[in-house]
Amino acid sequence: MSHLVNKVKNFVSDKFHGVAKPEASVANVEFKRVTMSSVEYLAKVSVHNPYSHSLPICEVNYSFKSDTREIVSGRIPDPGSLKAKDTTMVDVHVKVPYNILMSLAKDIGADWDIDYQLDVGLVIDLPVVGNFTIPLSRKGEVKLPKPF
Repeated sequence: MSHLVNKVKNFVSDKFHGVAKPEASVANVEFKRVTMSSVEYLAKVSVHNPYSHSLPICEVNYSFKSDTREIVSGRIPDPGSLKAKDTTMVDVHVKVPYNILMSLAKDIGADWDIDYQLDVGLVIDLPVVGNFTIPLSRKGEVKLPKPF
């Protein structure tokens, strides 16, 4: 039975090899706000849908790292859908608790920022193919709010 399933997967893969797929990139990561318990950032993910019909986004998975150490990760279920033949901006809210920021004191240092890597998996439901994950990654630095 598994042999038959592999043949079907290979057949479908060959048929869809040259077919356009949605493409995405992390457009920006910016400071959003400070709360009593955390600092919040907003990552804007730009996704282009080449198809003439909208596509549902099943979920967005994210991991926010500093110095290869995961600071926070999460999942956003059912964030909406991609517009047909258009680019859609998907917001990924990242909430970093203060207790984790304090453990990053060495990285924060004198410049009061965090060098980060944001990994995002955008799971889209493609007709016939099923769930398709677009993996994204962005490195950069985000400023922390200055203490008084």
